Amino acid sequence: MKPNTGLKGAFAGFATIVIPVLFVVALILFFFVMGNPQNFQGNNVNNLPKPGNYLGVIYKGGIIVPLLMTILMMVITFTIERYITLTRAKGKGRISSFVVRVYQKLSSQDIETAIKECDNQRGSVANVLKAGLIKYRQVNTAKEMNKDQKILSIKQEIEEATSLELPVLEQNLVILATIAPLATLLGLLGTVLGMIKAFSALATAGAPDAVALATGISEALINTAFGIGSSALAIVFYNYFTTKIDKMTYSIDEAGVAIVQNFSSHNS
Repeated sequence: MKPNTGLKGAFAGFATIVIPVLFVVALILFFFVMGNPQNFQGNNVNNLPKPGNYLGVIYKGGIIVPLLMTILMMVITFTIERYITLTRAKGKGRISSFVVRVYQKLSSQDIETAIKECDNQRGSVANVLKAGLIKYRQVNTAKEMNKDQKILSIKQEIEEATSLELPVLEQNLVILATIAPLATLLGLLGTVLGMIKAFSALATAGAPDAVALATGISEALINTAFGIGSSALAIVFYNYFTTKIDKMTYSIDEAGVAIVQNFSSHNS
């Protein structure tokens, strides 16, 4: 079996294209939507935001905000992409029921029907099982190989098929894993920069201005809100997807062992 380099390349190309596009979108939203003069008092972006205008408040969060917006959109985009990919990889119906049907066909030595079950299921588990079943059929009539060689050949085929499926399932998960700590750190950085700016403005103003100080702090904390929110979403969805992949991996391993044991029992 040859690796599906086209599919893996498409996933890699998706990440390469989508991240710069999301950054450009974030910049456009930041400068032209949130930074619209109508969001500020006197229609001047250098003034305070109008009361209750949250777009203006977010804009005052500083230049770190577009980066945090990009990260938030990345979480949403790659969550949708991974959900679609893993849903397709799951195939049709319940995986456990599919494995039981294949094993029943295999127990009665109806290999052709078992292979057809894999074609109908169309998932990653089915792809691995199909590769193992095809090898099962090939070695079953090979007279030049002994039993141990046949079993080893089936195991190697299943392992190779598994190694080709797993990278597709795990593609782009590293992005969600990286976003989790990165978003928090960027949010804290934006908050620190905002606090420095707020206290510096207060120092140069002379007399303490509680309203200006409160406004500056609230604007700085916008970064923290974006960062922690994005990080929390990334952690939740990363754990959700890794759990689904672990379940599929377990099903693949379980089915592979069942194929080998079945062959061993019928060729004892």
